[in-house]
Amino acid sequence: MNGCLHTPQAADESYTDEGCFILEIWNQTDDSEVSIARARVAPGVTTRLHRLAGIVERYLILSGTGYMEIEGLTPQTVQSGDLVYIPAGQGQRITNPGETDLVFLAICTPRFVPDAYQDIDPDPL
Repeated sequence: MNGCLHTPQAADESYTDEGCFILEIWNQTDDSEVSIARARVAPGVTTRLHRLAGIVERYLILSGTGYMEIEGLTPQTVQSGDLVYIPAGQGQRITNPGETDLVFLAICTPRFVPDAYQDIDPDPL
């Protein structure tokens, strides 16, 4: 892959079944080692409990406050500047208990592919 400048378009943000808004910043087949998405969780929303098969995910919190749950760990409050490491295959979800949007980067290695997403929430869609 050659060097490039990529400018994501805010209008490309979309709502997902997971319960948040996603803007794919970088997810290219010819750069399969990483993907980066901006996630936005509205106030009062908890994303669906899910895991990513074979993909390690990191949340870099940009703004807002969240309540992070990762399978096997004690839930913790997260805020701007925090980095959350989520091993491949571990159940996870995040809640926005605040009054403003919770915004973070979701950095995946290898890159996120939809087939890796597994909804494990006990509440039906």
